[in-house]
Amino acid sequence: MILTALALAAAIQDRCTALDTRLPRPLAGWTRDGKGLDTRHAVTLPVRNGTLETRITIRKAGLVGIAIDREGWIDAFPATGRRPLRMASERRGPRCSTIHKILTYRMRPGTYRVTVNRLKGGRAKLMLTHD
Repeated sequence: MILTALALAAAIQDRCTALDTRLPRPLAGWTRDGKGLDTRHAVTLPVRNGTLETRITIRKAGLVGIAIDREGWIDAFPATGRRPLRMASERRGPRCSTIHKILTYRMRPGTYRVTVNRLKGGRAKLMLTHD
């Protein structure tokens, strides 16, 4: 009986009471809606036939993360390239957040095309992070 009470207490403690309230600093802009995919805010983009496409400009080389609020296949391409960049890492969004996953790519300054495929629904929310 004591073990059951401890398990119940742990389950209650792990339950999220609010979403997106304790995001880490690089994701603090997730709750702000802006124009264009950037690091200071999120953007909600229309999905057409399960796909969305946008362009980003990277000003400083480094690891760039692309956060998304739903399942989808994210690719990043150099603006004039046909081959996608190799993903550096993939991780789940923070606990108690509406971020589904974050894919990270090594990028140099320049323009890139970001595509997300296999999306369900009419819109998807994205945001960039930079390390």
